[in-house]
Amino acid sequence: MRADRLAELRALRRVRDRIDREFARPLDVPGLAAGVHMSAGHLSRRFKAAYGESPYSYLMTRRIERAMALIRGGDASITDICFAVGFSSLGTFSTRFSELVGLPPSEYRARAVHGDLDLPTIVVKNALRPVRNREAGRSAAD
Repeated sequence: MRADRLAELRALRRVRDRIDREFARPLDVPGLAAGVHMSAGHLSRRFKAAYGESPYSYLMTRRIERAMALIRGGDASITDICFAVGFSSLGTFSTRFSELVGLPPSEYRARAVHGDLDLPTIVVKNALRPVRNREAGRSAAD
């Protein structure tokens, strides 16, 4: 049983590493699952259990993190950045960016240019996210 679990963890790590390497390419959960000989549903469940988020969420996070770096560090247009990080729709990119970062890409750029972003907002958002009462009680007892 332990050997099966280790083999599954290696497969999940291969999926995560592939997402990290190929985030800008068209990736989908069924394709990622086929690459490690799992069903899409099984991959999603096991990936979430191992890494705390679904493969799709992990992919979106990688893409948005890269977009944030490109927005802070260059003169490329938001549209060019959208396509460079693997999105095929500017609307989807803007929506996902706003959900994860808390600001639309254009506002993020304006604040980054003026030095109003001391920390990446995705870091701040994660640090300030609401905590369920159960989690708060557990961490207070630790």
